[in-house]
Amino acid sequence: MRILAIDYGDRRTGLAFSDAGGVLCGEAFTVEEWDPARLAERIAAECRAREVGLIFLGLPKNMDGSEGPRAEKSRAFAEELRGATGLEVRLWDERRSSVEAHAILSANGKREKKHKKSVDALAAALILESCLGSLK
Repeated sequence: MRILAIDYGDRRTGLAFSDAGGVLCGEAFTVEEWDPARLAERIAAECRAREVGLIFLGLPKNMDGSEGPRAEKSRAFAEELRGATGLEVRLWDERRSSVEAHAILSANGKREKKHKKSVDALAAALILESCLGSLK
């Protein structure tokens, strides 16, 4: 079963799809969409095309574990995704995924200005890696 991990953002959203066996990240990319309903429909189409069976949506929490406005947006988007895809959507603590993604890109010589195009996809891949590890 393929699994999708999502790093949800207001402008850009990172998507990372596992391989068919649900073992490795097979593909990751960024989608630019501002409207949550249109984004959910686009993700639903991607899920159908790749035969995804489960979705993990990053839940941004504060370092102390509390939830703020971004977490509320993610919870609302999870409901939108459930309706659009008909799939189970699990919320996943994504603390520091974007920070780690920026650090990886910097360590590999990517200039900060170029991070915008790839940081969300990499953050989604980091979330996916974490989720896949928990399923074993």
